[in-house]
Amino acid sequence: MPRIASVAPVLPDHVSAQADIAAELGSLIARDPAQRALLERFHAASGIASRHTVLPLDAYRDLGGFEAANDVWIREGTRLAAEALTTALATAGLAPADVDFLLFTSVTGIAAPSIDARLVPLVGLRSDVKRLPSFGLGCVAGAAGIARVADYLAGHPDEVGVLVSVELCSLTLQRDDASIGNLVASGLFGDGAAAAVLVGDRRAEVLAASGAASGPRVVGSRSALYPDSEGAIGWDVGATGFRIVLTAAVPDAIEANIASGVDGLLADHGLGRDDVDLWIAHPGGPRVLDAFASGLGLPADALAASRRALERVGNLSSAAVLHLLAEQFSQPAGTRAVLFALGPGVTSEHVLLEWT
Repeated sequence: MPRIASVAPVLPDHVSAQADIAAELGSLIARDPAQRALLERFHAASGIASRHTVLPLDAYRDLGGFEAANDVWIREGTRLAAEALTTALATAGLAPADVDFLLFTSVTGIAAPSIDARLVPLVGLRSDVKRLPSFGLGCVAGAAGIARVADYLAGHPDEVGVLVSVELCSLTLQRDDASIGNLVASGLFGDGAAAAVLVGDRRAEVLAASGAASGPRVVGSRSALYPDSEGAIGWDVGATGFRIVLTAAVPDAIEANIASGVDGLLADHGLGRDDVDLWIAHPGGPRVLDAFASGLGLPADALAASRRALERVGNLSSAAVLHLLAEQFSQPAGTRAVLFALGPGVTSEHVLLEWT
């Protein structure tokens, strides 16, 4: 089975208290005092104490339109991706030239050539590295990316695959949009990046023989696309960039569907929920975490690490669950974990991990 050799989380340097973010963004998003009061209430109820942004907080006032924001995404996203990837490779005891397959994901900017292509000369990847940029999976891409890289390595056991996530959510800021979805999202999402290095079976044996540290095996994965949920979460893409679609239907969709995906994955391997020692849940927001816990019948403290991550940095979209995995990367042998996330569709991805 493929193995995760390392995970490297990265955050931008600029960090602000949630109350300061609400004060700065309030005047940009909600002109009406009643709307601004509602924004501040949503921010205060988010469970978030602080968030990181790729630019200083006062720079968003004069950032300009979608083109200017996307230029920042390309420039700063490439820098953060390079930092995450080089750190992850060094931690795994590998060099950039060792990488055979690169999956890049982001839902907060677009570029052609994509950021993964820009990483090749910048980091020193081989010119024949197989690349697959992904857009549209959103928050679920952290879990789905691990699953798809593992799928590739199952057929290429001597190779090295990497997942790189860059999410600069602050650059999608929509001014003068006082919709409930935008008010909620303005208090929820933060900026961050991450890279995960995975190795095939035979490459893992080589690394182990050299004394390199070892992480969990990817035992299996399962995807789920929830019925009648297409309009619950996503983007409306227009002249001003990415306009958030975020409805109250998301928690209900989770509660109704999360258990079938998780239970199906576990059953594939002769396991049940009682066999899971660790739940690595995408910190999508307080109501999302409540719905995960309720839908799976988990005890109150089962998702405590996800709630702490949400409090520290907010929802980092696809990078969020990778940051959470990095925090919990060292586990005793025999530990089983289910890593899972949610994204537009509504879709969820579930990954079974085991430390040996």
